Amino acid sequence: MKDKLNQTNLMSLEILKETMRAWVTGVAIVTGHHNGFVHGMTANSFNSIALAPPTVMVALQKHTRTQNLVKEEGFFGVTILETSQITLARRFAGQIEPDKPRFDGVETFTMVSGAPLVTGGIGFLDCKVVHAFDVGATTVFIGEVLEAQKSDHSQDPLLYFNREWRKLAG
Repeated sequence: MKDKLNQTNLMSLEILKETMRAWVTGVAIVTGHHNGFVHGMTANSFNSIALAPPTVMVALQKHTRTQNLVKEEGFFGVTILETSQITLARRFAGQIEPDKPRFDGVETFTMVSGAPLVTGGIGFLDCKVVHAFDVGATTVFIGEVLEAQKSDHSQDPLLYFNREWRKLAG
């Protein structure tokens, strides 16, 4: 058993990446704010954990602007994106317009905490950090959902699979 555990530790990072690319995820923009600064980033490491109390988690790379703001302020916003928002997803992922401020020209609103939420998404969550812990180069934030809102009109979610942006078939 010990030999098998040692082999697992030597697993190729590339094999792990290839394997995880087989997992389809939704796409969201996670935002933070503190002392007048706002920032956001595209994330697919976001999930619901419990309904009572309403709890979600998001994992953000350490030392990113968004991670720092969430850590400092203790709140974060989540906008679940729809297919027409692929350009925003790319911008907030740093894939296009990397030198342009991410919120430049982006319509936002706030709920309870003041974290910006991107207008036009499918769903919105305003969250208070109740626990945070580091795993390697990532901070996992557990958030109590203070308020949630769903879009009034039917939209298809933006998906991410095998390093490509996707939409539901049908």
